[in-house]
Amino acid sequence: MGFVAFAVLGLIAGAIAMLIRPAGNGGGWLLTLVLGVVGSCLGGWLGIALFSIDLHRFWDLRSWLCAIAGAAVVLLVQAALLRGRDRRP
Repeated sequence: MGFVAFAVLGLIAGAIAMLIRPAGNGGGWLLTLVLGVVGSCLGGWLGIALFSIDLHRFWDLRSWLCAIAGAAVVLLVQAALLRGRDRRP
């Protein structure tokens, strides 16, 4: 599966990850979807590199699980980094 397919999958995975972690992330939907694409690509790369998973089919459950897990991890890292910030206007 190429970058474009992982980007599309990342948009969907970002939305799903936002539903899994519904608390606001401080960036809105656009940032969440962009981070979903980044997390999806990261999850796909890790799935291939670490676990030797064949992620070449878009509708394969393993592709979706790697993409959603990667997006959730990236969103959790973002939440951890923003947790200590002062949010006063």
